[in-house]
Order: sequence, then structure tokens, then C-alpha cells
Amino acid sequence: MYRRPGMKVPGFAPFRKVIGLMSTIAPVPYQGWTKQFIAGAWREGSSATTTIVDQNPYDGSEIVRIQGASVDDVNDAYAAAVEAQPAWAALLPRERAEVLMRAARVFEERFDEIVDLLAREAGATSFWSHQISRHAAICCSEAAGYAQGAAGVMLPSLQKDQQSNVYRKPVGVLSLITSWNSPINLTLRALAPALALGNAVVLKPASETPITGGLFHAKVFEEVGLPKGLFSVIVGASAEIADRLTGHDDAAAVSFTGSTRVGRSLIAQNATNSRMKRMGLELGGNAPLVVLDDADLDLAAKAIIFGRFLHQGQICMSTNRVIADAKVHDALVERLVPLVNALPIGDPADPKTVVGPLMTKKAVEAVVEKIEKAKAEGARMVIGGEAQGNVVPPHLFVDVKPHHELANVEIFGPVLPIIKVSGDKEALALANNTEFGLASAVFSGNLRRAERFADGIEAGMTNINDQTVQTDIYGPFGGEKNSGMGHFNGEWIIEEFTRPHWITRQLTPREYPF
Repeated sequence: MYRRPGMKVPGFAPFRKVIGLMSTIAPVPYQGWTKQFIAGAWREGSSATTTIVDQNPYDGSEIVRIQGASVDDVNDAYAAAVEAQPAWAALLPRERAEVLMRAARVFEERFDEIVDLLAREAGATSFWSHQISRHAAICCSEAAGYAQGAAGVMLPSLQKDQQSNVYRKPVGVLSLITSWNSPINLTLRALAPALALGNAVVLKPASETPITGGLFHAKVFEEVGLPKGLFSVIVGASAEIADRLTGHDDAAAVSFTGSTRVGRSLIAQNATNSRMKRMGLELGGNAPLVVLDDADLDLAAKAIIFGRFLHQGQICMSTNRVIADAKVHDALVERLVPLVNALPIGDPADPKTVVGPLMTKKAVEAVVEKIEKAKAEGARMVIGGEAQGNVVPPHLFVDVKPHHELANVEIFGPVLPIIKVSGDKEALALANNTEFGLASAVFSGNLRRAERFADGIEAGMTNINDQTVQTDIYGPFGGEKNSGMGHFNGEWIIEEFTRPHWITRQLTPREYPF
């Protein structure tokens, strides 16, 4: 039913050579960020009360001001999407695929432009911005294969002389709401497959990252000739437009990335919508990284540093807590201390920086509050420091107990708690003692032991002898429990963004009992 396309990208260094599409002349950077892309046209938002101020999280400088969208703008976007979607779905799969491949070329040609924007708008450090930027072209080229991978199947039948077939059809119009922490690819991982499979998309990017979260994508797809009306980008205040965006009668499905609190509200709203919608929700996380007593501690320590402090810990899959066996706890901490102390902090535009700014002042306040609460609860701060603007220096806490707040909440900042346990049974119980179940990891020198442990973790994703921040276009990305519902990538996203239509044909007259 699902066929993977043949192109695979082996790694960052040879990326451009593998794709083979890079122009030798850098394109002129996109301009015109004050307007929104609604119903196939760039225009001012019509909100009478909202202005979105896009700021650099490191120095507070203003990038752009955007007049917010109104409910009328949302309605216009849906009207255009409903009109454009049937003709798009009726195209040959290869015709839709060609549009996605052209988009892949443009994203690749504008690689450096995206990296620069991510540093300025999302506070992304050099390594993080390069990693997520390279996925833009990959998302589009991989999605091109989905257009031809959404094949129907022929089924057996209990009825004599009956043909039974299941066809895959697009769901229609997708309402897409994305987060600010990895804006380019959080949008593309849904947008590209949805378009490839014949859907239209109405997108609301996070107000913190309207450019890299959506307006940049609109420029790209306009450039490659996506039919007008199929894709709109609505920038505005959630309080003004979010309910209309997710509750609109023309929305067949909702894909949301964000907090569990908002995810719950979307589920509640869906119960009262006049048209029930498919829901794909990627929500909070509290990823455990478990270090068993036979683990390679040098390897584990390096993985912990990467998994916790990448993008300042502002990733749903971040290593949110380390659970270490008592036999190796102290030796692990000894290895972690110099690694944490060596992390360069500051301006994300500096290629050497590893820990840059948190996204907002409010985010800084929330992390500082968690730090102070940890101290008050009795956890011992081994490494710390005062926030400078939006830059919170790396923190390391030991003597963290399972009931402490640091062990039970998504920190979303550069704070590393270490929890000591005795034995595999206690480690597994603590790993599962959370409302979330997104990412996880376990380190052991015995792969069979690690596999047994991993099998017991209640999470959508578990990595053995590696850190928790893992995503791959070929594997199912999604969580359990309050981390959400639905999956991205491969055959799983095809299931999300298409609907099965069962059609039978009775080839000879059927005899009925009455």
C-alpha cells in the first residue's frame, strides 16, 4: 500500500551534493513580511485590535510588525481552500509530486537564508539551525513520494461475484497550527505531505515565528506555482482567530503542535463542532534518559549534554530528566560537570554558541521559577547562574527526588535534573511515572537488557544508547498518554491525511432473502 521513494540523504555534509539541485548563484532574499498570504494573495490582516511584533529573542530588536488577521481573513482562507482543493486532488500524483520537488529545490537554494532567519527569529544556534534547515528540502522531496504512495487495495469478499476495493482520498482542508521552537520543519512535516496527498492547508504559525513558521513557506510555494487558494498563512492572536480556525465547518482535520493544555481544549472543542474533525496532536513531553549500571558513562554523558542543552532544551523530545542507577550515579555526575561548564553561551548568531536565548521573557521567568522551586524542595544545584536577558546559563541539579517538580514537568529550558535509583525495576517505574509518553532513551552495555528495558517504556519513541532528540522521515513520530495522538512521517502520515473509501461492485445480480 505504501512505497517509499528512493532518495535518501545520508548526512549533513554531503547534503547538497546528494540532492544535486543547488544553484551556484544565491537567490535574492525574500522580502515583504508585513503582509499575510491569504486566499492566494499577499495582503494586510484585517484585525482592528491586534498587531504581531516579531522580535529577535537574543537582543530584543524588532524584525517586523504584522497587522493581525481577523475571523473574516480566516473565512476567506477557507473559502479559497474549498474552491481550489478538488482540482488539486484530481491532478495526477506525479503532477503534485513535481510541485513538491520544485519546492525542495527552492528550500535548498535558500538554505543560508533560512539559517540566518532562524537565528534572528527563533534564537536557533548554528548547529540547530543547520540541522532543521536541511530537513526542509528533505521533507518536500520525501513528501513527493507520498503522492504516489497513497495507493488503494483490492480486498477479498464474502459475497459471490463481488469486487471490493479501498481507495485513498484526501481528507480535504487541513487546519494546521504549529509551534515556534523548530518552525521551518514543524510546519513542513505536515504541510508538505498534506499538499502531496491532495489536500489544501490553512496554517496559523506561532506568533513568535511568523516568518520561519509560515510566511517563508508561502513565498516558496508561490514561487513554485502552487495553485492559488490551496495554501494560506494566517498570522494573528490566538484569542481572536484560533477557535474559528480549528472549529471552521470547512476544516476536515486539525494538526496541532503545542502544549497539552491547548490540546485538551481542542479535543473539547471538537466534541461541540457541528462537523467533527480528525485530530492530530503533538503535545508535551517529559523524556527520561535512563543510565543502567553497565552503561558506557562517557558515551552517556555526552548524549545527555546534547539531548538536554540542544536549542536550550526547548524541544519536545529534549532529555528532560536523567534517571541514573545508584551504582554509577556519582561517576556519571563527575563526567557531566566539566561538560556542562564548557558549554558556550550567548548570541545564537555566533557559530560557537551552544546555549542561546530562550524564546521570550515569559519563558525565562518560568524556567527561573522552576530553578528556585527546585532549591526550595531540597535539590542541590551543582552548576547554575543568573539569567542575562533571555539567556539562562546551563543548570545541573542532583539529589532530585521523584516527587520534585523538576522530575514531573516539562522544563523547556537548559536545566538538567539527575535522579538516583536502585536497579532496573525502580528505573523503569520512574521512567513511566509521568503523564507524558513522547521520547525516551536507555543506556546499557548489554543490548538485550536495553531492549527489554526499552520495551517496557510507555512512550512513542525510545532510543537505545543514544539521546532522546531523534526524528527520521522514515519512522513514526508520535507519543502516548498526554503527549498526543497521531503520527508524522511515512505510511503513518499518509493514514493521517487521507481517508479510506470502500467501494464494492456486484458483478452479477444478487439474490436477497426477502
